[in-house]
Amino acid sequence: MTDRVPSSDMLPEEREERTIASESVGRPASAGASTGGLATLEEPVTVSGQELELAYEHGVELQARSQWAYARMRFFRHKLAVTSLLILIAFGLVALFASKVAPYGEDEIPLDALDYLSQLNQAPSLDHFFGTDQLGRDYFSRVIYGIQTSLGVAIVVALLSTVIGTAIGAVAGYYGGAVDNGLMRFTDLILTVPGLAVLLVAAAYLGSSAVEVPLGFASFNIPQPMVIGLILAFLFWTGIARIVRGLFLSLREKEFVEAARAAGGGDRRIIVRHILPNCVGPIVVNTTLIIAAAILVEAALSFLGFGIQPPDSSIGKLIADGQQQGPDQWWLILFPGLVITAIALCVNFVGDGLRDALDPTQRVRA
Repeated sequence: MTDRVPSSDMLPEEREERTIASESVGRPASAGASTGGLATLEEPVTVSGQELELAYEHGVELQARSQWAYARMRFFRHKLAVTSLLILIAFGLVALFASKVAPYGEDEIPLDALDYLSQLNQAPSLDHFFGTDQLGRDYFSRVIYGIQTSLGVAIVVALLSTVIGTAIGAVAGYYGGAVDNGLMRFTDLILTVPGLAVLLVAAAYLGSSAVEVPLGFASFNIPQPMVIGLILAFLFWTGIARIVRGLFLSLREKEFVEAARAAGGGDRRIIVRHILPNCVGPIVVNTTLIIAAAILVEAALSFLGFGIQPPDSSIGKLIADGQQQGPDQWWLILFPGLVITAIALCVNFVGDGLRDALDPTQRVRA
């Protein structure tokens, strides 16, 4: 929203003070107020016609900022969320380049020609930052490869559950009636199923090895960690489906939807081009929270022995292996536990920051 800059030949009564929303001008709330910051979306800025004319004469161009620009500003003012995002990026880079970052291979035993027995169950040192396990394998390297597997599974779960939940929620909320009732009763059915029991049974039958999927004359194998991701995604889509359905029920009655329908827009175009972009904020926030939940559930499954199995490793599997060694090898539990706690906390903090940034009713103080 922009205001026409008054010119010198305008009538005096046309030079009245105008209130311009903060999308137009990023300046303090008033000329004499000491607010100490920029005006936000909820703080209107009072600019007189004389000030606008002076800005025009001095070559100052007033440009409107998009809603996404203000969302970025609000997010970067959330210091905890920004710090968490940087930590997550660091974890992601470590997982992506695990083979280059890790000093040893995932199952490599750094043999010492002089004394191999000294390599077994070695406490943390400068040579092995996280110590070694009962086979003499460097635990720092194994944790790095475990991060790679756990993050990969969590991202697959988040993406699949978001796509499934968004599609079901959008169709149910837009069409309503029998379609809504049928899809939501199916969603309620999935919600009533005991998740842990389903995960344990499914993982016992499908999660112990790769699954071969026939496709015409050929077939391909789904890696065992991705099988766990598919199982988790089948149960995690229900929450986001209910959220998207509620948003669609509200937005489908708005004037812009009626205008798009009157202009000849089809149902698919209205859903994808008009309503869905207005639901991006809650969808993104819930996707980040699903990542944290998927990491913790996968770790719990691996800890119980029904998750990712060797030769693959994950953070939960490392904790389970360390727990079997007893309290004397405390580093086998402590360091993987700290890593998974840090990842889960950072994901939740980023989700909080996105919620505050994408919701204009939220106020973020520097």
